[in-house]
Amino acid sequence: MTDRDVHLPVAAQPTIDSIADYARTAEDVGYDCAWLPETWGRDGVTVLSAMAERTETIDIGSSILNTYSRSPALLGQTAATLQELSDGRFRLGLGPSGPVVIENWHGVEFGNPLKRTRETVEIVREVLSGETVNYDGDDFELSGFRLRCDPPETTPPIEVTGMGPKAVELAGRFSDGWHGIMLTPEGMADRIEDIERGADLGDRDPDDVQVSAGVTCCALDDPEEARAITRQHIGFYIGGMGTFYRDALERQGYDEAPEIYDAWQEGDRERALELVDQNILDDLCAAGDPETVREQIERYEAVDGVDTIAVSFPRGADEEQIRQTMKAVAPEN
Repeated sequence: MTDRDVHLPVAAQPTIDSIADYARTAEDVGYDCAWLPETWGRDGVTVLSAMAERTETIDIGSSILNTYSRSPALLGQTAATLQELSDGRFRLGLGPSGPVVIENWHGVEFGNPLKRTRETVEIVREVLSGETVNYDGDDFELSGFRLRCDPPETTPPIEVTGMGPKAVELAGRFSDGWHGIMLTPEGMADRIEDIERGADLGDRDPDDVQVSAGVTCCALDDPEEARAITRQHIGFYIGGMGTFYRDALERQGYDEAPEIYDAWQEGDRERALELVDQNILDDLCAAGDPETVREQIERYEAVDGVDTIAVSFPRGADEEQIRQTMKAVAPEN
């Protein structure tokens, strides 16, 4: 049986209290982990701290903290601290993000994201071990320091994102988990093959890598409203968030992905959203009335190798729509 996690809303929320309340709701209805994104709003660490203090049993995780805006050593310190604060419920989600955010918001050269992520994970592991860190990599060289506090009794898992075959293969080689997003069930199956190949190259058991399928969900009494909100979300990610999502869809056989991207970049949002047709929505998301959404999620649960369904929400969904969806697809249902 697959686990059921929830990715808290990526769009700006009114207050930290409102975000922590989402986490409490997720705990009450049986979700296994509440993941918090960090984009260009509130910093993730502060909000994760509030979530840790205001929940009791649900795991909390960062999905994602990027590997450019904090040093690997600081990420290790952060993971150790949040593991202590949460009484062992923290999961560290890392990823490179993309050049649009890293270069235009953080002002840092994007560089080689695969190498950056691999070296970051390796250093974080050394930091969390409590031993002196001596690391000689291409991007980072560290020597002579160790955690000044006790390392966590239970090391938090380090999970990564990645969309392309090579990124996912590397996740299979060195991570404790991989988060797949913007993938059809068939696309997830292809990427799981990459996980298995990477695990084999790393002389690991692929079952040691927790595979999470992120599914954008919107379950409302008005199915047309749910699909409209979700269509806008997909259009924005394909057209407005760099080329990663466009390329991921094109790899999965959606020849219209470059057209969606071009129309969005040219400012023709109406045309871009027209190109996000019903087939794309049905293949990539779970949007409609609650029963339909639950049935669509089952397609991902049926993929061999998927351990967790991670429910996320369209960026335009309001608080009531988020709560309605969260409860409609909760594990207890």
